[in-house]
Amino acid sequence: MLRPEFRQIAFDCRFFRGDRPCVWHKQTGVLCTCDHYDRVEEHLLIIKLDAMGDVLRSTALLPPLVEVHPRAAITWLTRRESVPLLERNPYVADVLELGVEATVHLQARRFDRVINLDASRISAALASAAHSSRKDGFLLDERGWVQPTNDAARRWLEAGIFDDIKREGSATYQDRMAEILDLSNRAHRYVFQLGTGEIDKARKHLESIGLDLARPIIGLNTGAGGRWPLKQWREDGYLECIARLARDPDIQFLLLGGPGERERNDRLISGSHVRLFDPGCDNSVRHFAAMLGHCDVVVTGDTLAMHLSLALGRRTVVLFGPTSAAEIDLYGLGEKVVPDMTCLSCYKNSCDFVPNCMDLISVAMVEGAITRQLQLARLTNSAAGI
Repeated sequence: MLRPEFRQIAFDCRFFRGDRPCVWHKQTGVLCTCDHYDRVEEHLLIIKLDAMGDVLRSTALLPPLVEVHPRAAITWLTRRESVPLLERNPYVADVLELGVEATVHLQARRFDRVINLDASRISAALASAAHSSRKDGFLLDERGWVQPTNDAARRWLEAGIFDDIKREGSATYQDRMAEILDLSNRAHRYVFQLGTGEIDKARKHLESIGLDLARPIIGLNTGAGGRWPLKQWREDGYLECIARLARDPDIQFLLLGGPGERERNDRLISGSHVRLFDPGCDNSVRHFAAMLGHCDVVVTGDTLAMHLSLALGRRTVVLFGPTSAAEIDLYGLGEKVVPDMTCLSCYKNSCDFVPNCMDLISVAMVEGAITRQLQLARLTNSAAGI
């Protein structure tokens, strides 16, 4: 028998989950509508499936997007490996993993705005399938061709398929995407948050392998993933740079990397006369980030580690070769090391030139950049009383 009266449910509240109590009811027992009631008036869908670093740097668009849509609930559709990058994100109400569940959502829901910043066919197809009267970025037409939704998206598409246009580009990725979304001239920043427990777990891990967190730590992210092997710097360069920097006995060196860097890092440890601290290469992406967050300076190629370092406010030295240095916004947190070569930003995964662009990055260039950034990190720590 149905009850004559039903308890009020705030279906339009930002914290409504449907299949379980909201966080405030669970914590304090409050009922709808409580003082935490936050009415949602719009629903936005962001589709971002590309590389994990691209997903993370796209979070920089969330603060200006929320300025324009202050009462919107944002749903983000991405691949499984990128889901952890969006955990604890205060701007994202829902994260959908690419698969059957995401397809069901696209069939059943209607969004006020769909944003797809990937020019891949699968991303464009998903954007086309989503129900919305406003779509920005890239769509797939009935012929199976990716189509830009505006002039700014068209210019980005051209940069992706014509090497000469790519090399001529001078704007950052975030500024180019903001132009596509009509968010130009609004402040943007990475959005990535770690919990206290995650930070403490990383601290204990680093201390367990012998690191002294009261002394300067230089994190060396030595690899570049499987897709762009040319992004990684040469091993002898790392070894010589470490030997030079180690003349300051206070400096410690932390090797960073994923499973693909295990053998490379082992060789560096074997070839170095300086102690290199190795936390392993099988860490989850959030634990990897939390360890990186304890570094004073991070040295990396154009990789996920670079984006995580910037998102966590670390001083960052980035070594560029086959990818565009101009597209990376360091947000005043670091330094780009770029060789003098006319064919940069080729986006090749192999090269016939000897020496190639990464070979032309000298030890002196890297050492100088690290030294300058370490000095800035020390000044920041001193001002903060660390």
